[in-house]
Amino acid sequence: MSKHERIAGKMELPTATEQPNIFPLSWPAKTKKLEDIWDSSLREAWDPKKLPWHTLDLSKYSWEQREAMAYWWTILSVFDASAPPVFAAALIKTYEAHEEEAVRRCFFSVTRDEQNHEQLCGMAITRLLEHPDVLTYVPKTEIGRKAQKNAHWLYYNGSRYWEGYKTAVPKYSLAVLFSSFLMGEIAAATIFHQMAAQCVEPVFKEAFRNVGRDEGRHMAICMSLMERDYPKLDLTDRPLITKQIRAGFLFLSGVLFEPPEAFWDIPADFIANQREAEAIARSAGFHIPEYEAKKDNWRNAMLNLKGVLDKFDIPFPAIPEVGITGEEIRDVDMEDIIPVF
Repeated sequence: MSKHERIAGKMELPTATEQPNIFPLSWPAKTKKLEDIWDSSLREAWDPKKLPWHTLDLSKYSWEQREAMAYWWTILSVFDASAPPVFAAALIKTYEAHEEEAVRRCFFSVTRDEQNHEQLCGMAITRLLEHPDVLTYVPKTEIGRKAQKNAHWLYYNGSRYWEGYKTAVPKYSLAVLFSSFLMGEIAAATIFHQMAAQCVEPVFKEAFRNVGRDEGRHMAICMSLMERDYPKLDLTDRPLITKQIRAGFLFLSGVLFEPPEAFWDIPADFIANQREAEAIARSAGFHIPEYEAKKDNWRNAMLNLKGVLDKFDIPFPAIPEVGITGEEIRDVDMEDIIPVF
């Protein structure tokens, strides 16, 4: 027997549902641009299984090169492959906040896209290593051993992020979430378009092209929501957004730049191991930007984001690592951050 108090015999209509709750459902439609973005997500759908994997001739690569390329996909998996549950949590929040219908569908499309990206990471790693799990794989070379050690630390830090994200999402407004998501999408669109242009392996080139298009669409979703909501933004949210941008830079530097040792809990040889693996991957024609190019990419992405936030008078944090001045943010911890890639 249910312990729920029966009220149907005591009143004509039930009491109002305590919020947040996904009920009662409604289907408001206000922002046409979001409807257009949803439509484009259907037109641009793709299947990782249907990429030209048959063109990937692994015999032309040494095991060092294969392990080095797999390491880059491993780094990506910490960010892009963790995105399905991240956006699934955000999707639930859009229902609980009774967002307009097109917003909910757009966040569903992002969750679906990120599932493709996760599948892509797994398929690339499994083919390169002939093994489906980076951490239980037995390395065949010294660089493979170093890369696997780095992978352990990448996943450890990623787990700290996930624990913090689960706590952060319920307490932050959607307006704060949108700015954090936008940061990741601007950066992601930049790197994938660049890798698509420079990569020589056909299957990876097509994959990067598809992912870059997805990330550009995700960026458009965040921009549309910010344009809708930021003119009436609660003043108390502005400092949170500034802090989240700084936190996002530190977190996403793990894939777009190099993980800051003061923020990431990594061993002393992590950066050297990563640079060595990247150099070997480049020798195989797998385009990974050099240090200065990464720095320029990050700076340009941050300046693009600053241009968006400046329109809404939201202070931008100082990003001294890439030469951007702004408001100083010092108290950032992995457990506080919410950006995604």
